Amino acid sequence: MTKRLSSAQRRTFRTRNKLRSVNIEQNAVREIRPRLSVHRSDKQIYVQVIDDLKGVTLAAASSIDKELKEQLKNGATVEAAAKVGKLVAERARKVGVTKVQFDRGSFLYHGRVKAVAEGAREGGLVF
Repeated sequence: MTKRLSSAQRRTFRTRNKLRSVNIEQNAVREIRPRLSVHRSDKQIYVQVIDDLKGVTLAAASSIDKELKEQLKNGATVEAAAKVGKLVAERARKVGVTKVQFDRGSFLYHGRVKAVAEGAREGGLVF
């Protein structure tokens, strides 16, 4: 019997499969890039840089980190998302990652998700 997926799960799988296929095509020419994965809830936003080959999280940041929690009044704003993007870019550069693929998951590219991307670009990540 097959398992029924929710529409959010279908969107997530569709996005990740596209990223995976692009990464495989680029592998013949260049290096494989880690994934900059974004998850947003109603009250917080979470970002990870993931190496899919090893299955390891290289860097992570969220709006509930101690560094940001003191500065932020609320973790569910565009400003908070931009700061989280800058923080994850800083942590990724410390590990040696400068080029990533942006994985928005099942979320549309606007609002807080877009702010994370712009903050990460300002922080020095290339995608």
